[in-house]
Amino acid sequence: MILDRLDNISRYEKLHSSLKAAIDFIHSTDLKALKAGRHEIRGDRMYASVSSGPGRARGEGLLEIHREYIDIQIVLEGVDEMGWKPASSCIQPDGSYSAEKDIQFFRDEPDSWIAVHPGQFTIFYPEDAHLPLVSAGNIHKVVIKVGV
Repeated sequence: MILDRLDNISRYEKLHSSLKAAIDFIHSTDLKALKAGRHEIRGDRMYASVSSGPGRARGEGLLEIHREYIDIQIVLEGVDEMGWKPASSCIQPDGSYSAEKDIQFFRDEPDSWIAVHPGQFTIFYPEDAHLPLVSAGNIHKVVIKVGV
């Protein structure tokens, strides 16, 4: 898991062969102007998902893991307090893994909570369980899904 300012995102392009294309998209796109929904970058292997709406309380969400995608989560407005735990430490599944949606949920409690402010981003790898969209207010964010 990585947390940093969006100004520094180029530092991470060499961590995975597909991250450079995602970072190029971030630099060349007015993220705040994107409408809610899915925006294809490289078909199903890389796309952006834009959402805006009220956050939830810590106890309302579940940790999630993805096996086929890295998540780059960029907060544009509001504060997204994200939970984190190593996926290998999750022992309370809430249903089975969905290959179609590339997601599995867990009832485990996060080990850490990270407040992500506007202009900051996180990168979650498949080994990172995460619980996003926790906030007392509204959150406007972009999640770029990068196929591994």
